[in-house]
Amino acid sequence: MWICPVCNREFTSINQIHSCRERNLSDFLKGKPAHTVELFDHLVTEYLQIAPIKVYATKSMIAVGARVNFAYITQLGKNFIDVVFPFKEVYDDNLCFTKIKTVPGTNDHNHHFRMYFKDDLNDEIRKYMKMAYEKGK
Repeated sequence: MWICPVCNREFTSINQIHSCRERNLSDFLKGKPAHTVELFDHLVTEYLQIAPIKVYATKSMIAVGARVNFAYITQLGKNFIDVVFPFKEVYDDNLCFTKIKTVPGTNDHNHHFRMYFKDDLNDEIRKYMKMAYEKGK
């Protein structure tokens, strides 16, 4: 593990590229509807039932990680949150992902999940949450 001497964040690689800009979760949640914040809290609570995780505010999104980041909250909308799970394989036989896009120049495939209600976080998406965590631990 490497700890950035500027922002004190832990990384698996020495001198990992990142932004040391001071950003808090409250920056992302500020002014968001109560429903959206409840969805975010529910997602984090569900992940904490799977395993210990870390939630980081980055420059443009919220990262969820263990040893490495394995999920990203990319948008906190009026009545939804968007979550991206990067996988090395395409998992297109499901009902939970709204789109799957290959990251140009890599073997990563971003699986996009949009959560409108707490019940959207069902057994199917929990399976992928666990898979993502296993990749990141």
